Amino acid sequence: MQDLRLFDVRIWSSFVNEKHDGSAMSTSQFADRAPNISQLTAYDESHLTDYLRLLDADEEGADWRETAACILGIDAAAEPRRAKTMHDSHLARARWMTEVGYAHLLGCERPLKR
Repeated sequence: MQDLRLFDVRIWSSFVNEKHDGSAMSTSQFADRAPNISQLTAYDESHLTDYLRLLDADEEGADWRETAACILGIDAAAEPRRAKTMHDSHLARARWMTEVGYAHLLGCERPLKR
């Protein structure tokens, strides 16, 4: 995520609670598709840690199938289309959070100027 400034990550990360216990597998419940609206949702707020994990995995070049299994809890071999849709939509939403969504967490009307 070359265009994401460390400042943005720190702001966003400060809002992520300490629910994640460090284990590889997520215990979150995931919709087949992440929200695709221009406002932060309760779903987004409950998945902030998962979004950060998706971004980290993507940055490290992890295979989407492994990411789907470890973070989203879906077997890509058993349900390849569903797993790919879940992965892609949640990763897109995670990216949206780094560009726009974090401003909603701060109570801003629009993203901060870079």
